[in-house]
Amino acid sequence: MTGSQGPAFSRRALIGTGLGVGAAVLTAGGSGVAQAATASPERRAYAFLAAAMDAYPQAGPVRLAQSYTDQAGLFSTAFTYDNALAVLAALASRTADGLSRAVALGDALLYAQSHDPAYDDGRLRQAYNVGPYTFYDGSPQPDGFVRADGTANVGTQFGFTGTAVGDMAWAGIALAALAKRTGRDRFLQGAVRIGGWIDRVGRTDQPLGGYTFGVNGADERLPFSSTEHNTDLICLFGRLARLTGDRMWWERRARAVAFVEAMWEPSGGFFYTGTNDGVTVNRSPVPEDTQTWTHLALSSRTHSRSLDWARTELAVLDSADRRNSTVPAGQSYEGVTFSSASLLANEDAPIADGQPRPDRNGVWFEGTAHLALALRDRHAPGDEARARRLLSSLERAQDLLGGGQTLGGTPVAAGSGVVSASSPLDTGFGFGYYPYRHTGATAWYLLAAARANPLRA
Repeated sequence: MTGSQGPAFSRRALIGTGLGVGAAVLTAGGSGVAQAATASPERRAYAFLAAAMDAYPQAGPVRLAQSYTDQAGLFSTAFTYDNALAVLAALASRTADGLSRAVALGDALLYAQSHDPAYDDGRLRQAYNVGPYTFYDGSPQPDGFVRADGTANVGTQFGFTGTAVGDMAWAGIALAALAKRTGRDRFLQGAVRIGGWIDRVGRTDQPLGGYTFGVNGADERLPFSSTEHNTDLICLFGRLARLTGDRMWWERRARAVAFVEAMWEPSGGFFYTGTNDGVTVNRSPVPEDTQTWTHLALSSRTHSRSLDWARTELAVLDSADRRNSTVPAGQSYEGVTFSSASLLANEDAPIADGQPRPDRNGVWFEGTAHLALALRDRHAPGDEARARRLLSSLERAQDLLGGGQTLGGTPVAAGSGVVSASSPLDTGFGFGYYPYRHTGATAWYLLAAARANPLRA
């Protein structure tokens, strides 16, 4: 897997284009085999998050973490969603350094909110650039996260300029967590601004209700609604209700809950992905995160069967003898894939122009971490053993996959950071995941290892 394949677009890119860890710290010290041999898996994962955050020291102190290693072809792109997860993982470390880094990332999100080049309404964009680079056409991009004119460096080069309700919700969840941990009002006010933007832009009177997707890069409202996004809002609105004491947030939370519950398929024990028009349920593909995040947000015995659907119906085992696998000889990884469509991907055709062909058994490690955490949270008979197997697969992937990759041109320490997928996989939603070390997947691993549920209000 090399950068020559071109950009491997993240799921959160689409809108713009149309356990107590104890002594573990985030400091990005040490490198190479020595660190991999002596540090715990959690410590090495935190070191990766620190390296992603510190990849461009010349760009100044206000910074976000780069989402993928350079080889993904996204340059210094920092997705808002990934950075919200980095905040939550840093807080889960329960260390002074973790808190310091979480505060720094939270302040960067607030900076982006208050220094947008076009809007002052509480929104964040899908992604930002956090360091200088030279684009594919040879044009230099000299700015870091803060541009020369003081505005936030929005990710225009790939069209990451829209604002999705789900991304906003995760940023709000992270800021609310910071407000609760630190008592600092600026974080609560930033989260309240996010919640207000979502209610103004996303609230819908469509028959299925809930909240719609957000806006595209032209600031046009998008009419479809996502189960995942409304699940995120259950947490965000619940946290805002508790932190502010304002009952309107409970009413907004109830709207999101009603939409999510309308997506439940009782005969199969799973949640559908959402609706395209607010009237008809979109029944295919069925993704993993709507099964696991719903449990983490709702803690509902009625709906917890969704975890069993995910762990059985989306289960995969990737090994070197698979047709399009990029797993090295002698290795294998278990977990779950992205969606029901991933299991039916056309292995004869590339995922997208300039991308490799998919492996139907490619493991989506972010989703595997979702499932491990949700199983630990449910704690039914056998759940802890199942979660431990998934965590072991994640830790083996951190040890052995994604070698020789860089962040801002600097080599990533051996054995630090979880790749997004064991082999190229087709999500079924028009994009793929690839074996590049990933801030989001690494943060979810740390949350699962720490038993830290980020979606509990």
